[in-house]
Amino acid sequence: MEHVRIGRQPILDSNSHLSAYALMYREDTKHNYSSASLISNVLNKFGTESLLGDKRAFITIDAKFLLHDLILSIPGEFFIFSLDSTIEITEKVIERVELLYSKGYLLSIEHLNFNDEVIEKYEAILNRVSFAKIDIREDIDVHIKPTIAKLKSSGITVVGDNIYDSLQFDKAKEFGCDWYQGYYFAELKIVENEKYEASYMEVLKLYRLLMDDVSIDEITKEFEKNYEITVQLLQFINSGAFHFRKRISSVHHILVLVGRVPLAQWLMLMIYSKSISSGDKRSPLMLMVKNRTELMENILKTLKPEAGSNMLGEAYFVGVLSLIDTLFNTKLENILVQMNISADVEAALLQNEGILGEILTLIKKIEEFDTQAAVDFEQKHNLSKGVLNELIIKSMEGVQAFENPTPLKD
Repeated sequence: MEHVRIGRQPILDSNSHLSAYALMYREDTKHNYSSASLISNVLNKFGTESLLGDKRAFITIDAKFLLHDLILSIPGEFFIFSLDSTIEITEKVIERVELLYSKGYLLSIEHLNFNDEVIEKYEAILNRVSFAKIDIREDIDVHIKPTIAKLKSSGITVVGDNIYDSLQFDKAKEFGCDWYQGYYFAELKIVENEKYEASYMEVLKLYRLLMDDVSIDEITKEFEKNYEITVQLLQFINSGAFHFRKRISSVHHILVLVGRVPLAQWLMLMIYSKSISSGDKRSPLMLMVKNRTELMENILKTLKPEAGSNMLGEAYFVGVLSLIDTLFNTKLENILVQMNISADVEAALLQNEGILGEILTLIKKIEEFDTQAAVDFEQKHNLSKGVLNELIIKSMEGVQAFENPTPLKD
């Protein structure tokens, strides 16, 4: 089973209190750096609550990502964008830094041996930068103290990085660093989650639908065909990027509340990050999500042929959310509280109450090969003998087709 791996290291203040994290992107055993992939995974796979708590994360970005308008769609309250040392301070870079600063984003300068020449390079943006990281491993001496003092006088928090022993820690304190990071305090913790991805064409198709002003009902149907995207949408909502007053009852409800432009920007982040897979292999958990959602809807239709789109949407929603705790490695109760789920959906998931809760309980028993449960359900609701078995077979056929999809054509 493939996993997404993110490296997380704490950053402490002078009182050894946790102040922030530094995040690095790690997938499988290969170390790949990509700011877009990292941010996409934090928002869509892990969620900021479970990964960061109430702290921000330093994420290194290059000039290409800094100047891409995609950066403006990312919730700034979770991240500190650290400018890579290779970035040239051009007029475009200065304008972008000004814009990000005006919108409340926090910026940092990454790993530099600060001297008069470096300070001169960054002079045009120093008053817009909140942090500066200094690599303590480098052969820096007491002459850097006036430079650090100058940075601090500009209101910049100086972070001593790559501190491996007590001598380097003492050096960082002597130089006047405010925050500290390195293996002397804590090793890089690798946090992993199952890799569940949508295909490039699926994401692109949804993006086109949003940009072409297609009806929200048609877009909802397309989302409900793409389980990986729906799961990532739920995690994105759960990341804290949105705060809804109304309780959420379905995917359709989310799409209405979020709006077309934020959704399109979110999908573009998925495309730009290249975190989407071009392969055909489906995750076992996503196959279970597929199976549950189809059975939830089809059994509800059998019980209530008159069920409208709202109730069917809730049934689909229950199916998706029923495995969300496993996918996100977090208690279901915590996720539902943060997502402000409707009372009916919450009751079905947590107490197995209502018709949706009863159907979900039946599906779980079916997954445990409890054949008598289907017979009892049919008798209780006066259904034709064997009708549930037909629905189960139909769902299995749908899962098989989902597992081995026909390549999409553009």
